[in-house]
Amino acid sequence: MTDTHGIYFVYQSGMLFIILPSGRRLTYVKPRIGENQFGGNCLTYEGVGSTKKWERIESYGPKIVENIVQATARDLLCYAIMTLRHCFITMHIHDEMVIEADKRMSLEAVCEQMGRTPPWAQGLKLRADGYECDFYKKD
Repeated sequence: MTDTHGIYFVYQSGMLFIILPSGRRLTYVKPRIGENQFGGNCLTYEGVGSTKKWERIESYGPKIVENIVQATARDLLCYAIMTLRHCFITMHIHDEMVIEADKRMSLEAVCEQMGRTPPWAQGLKLRADGYECDFYKKD
């Protein structure tokens, strides 16, 4: 096991697991160092590729970092959804949540709840902004 910044990398039973701060795992099947299309070294793993068939997929460091960042952002949104489970959440889009609510509901209270830091992300400073409208629109 190797770790950095609260993220753990574990190779076990032919799988590379990246354990996120939330405890959720990203899994890469049968990873190995291979040769990319330019003749350099790259990380490859097995998965469903662009042909919609099981194949060996090329990747590289920044793509793995992107996967970690997006997965962590998803975990943060899930935590926010749980803190607002008493609200009528009609949908969520990436880092947004759409709530149908009575006009008397406090926007500030919703933003405060959505910006709460999960226990697994101690020290992370979160903040949420919001707006009110009669129908969904991008801010």
